[in-house]
Amino acid sequence: MGIGYRDLAASLRDAIQRGEYAPDSTLPKQEELAQEHGVNVNTVRKAVSVLEAEGLVTPVRRRGTVVRARPPMKRLGADRYAKSKWKYGETVAFVADREASGREWKSADQTQTVARIEADAEIAEALGIEVGSPVYERARLVKDAGHPTHILSSYYRPEDVEGTRLVDETPGPAGRGGGFLVLTLQGLEPDTISETVCSRMPTPVEIETLELPAGEPVMVLERRTFTAKGRVVEFARGVHAASRFSWSYTFKTPD
Repeated sequence: MGIGYRDLAASLRDAIQRGEYAPDSTLPKQEELAQEHGVNVNTVRKAVSVLEAEGLVTPVRRRGTVVRARPPMKRLGADRYAKSKWKYGETVAFVADREASGREWKSADQTQTVARIEADAEIAEALGIEVGSPVYERARLVKDAGHPTHILSSYYRPEDVEGTRLVDETPGPAGRGGGFLVLTLQGLEPDTISETVCSRMPTPVEIETLELPAGEPVMVLERRTFTAKGRVVEFARGVHAASRFSWSYTFKTPD
């Protein structure tokens, strides 16, 4: 009895994980795989669909089925927010991620728009304001080597950021120390950060914006930034292409 598509998917999965098919290489043509494994092309097609849904391969026009690279970018945990990186104008969080990943940051890697909008229920709850209150939205699309990695939108009370670099649409961070340094100069120094991370399948807009292949989920980050007195000075929502990052956290075990 011949093997089924699940068995073939398992065999190809093992070959990819062993490195027989390297990242960014192309699997043999479906007709060749069918002949090699003694199955029909329909079985191969179903097996490849399983691997696509798992995010191991993706179809590329005029190339075929390409083995996807594993996460190339480290997304640091608490270390990315270290005051030593931004308080004295050195660098900002996502640039710290680039440095930890051995990659160079360029100003063209971040585009952004700034708009005054009405707070939705989530923003209002985070900032402790009424739904519909005006807030500034600073929305960024970040890329690595031309490929989108994540979308991040930060929300601020107008009285906290009016007239600062945080409402300037110039591409790139809000100065060398980024938004955290801007807030510090406003007398609102970030002291405590709370992050919540979950995964889900992307929306059609996210698929288009992040150029996601079929079957890839996104990692969704929500961040609240507090001053030492407990005032929330930034609420951020980020959507990350799951295959573009590995998430790394190092911390002391609490008592």
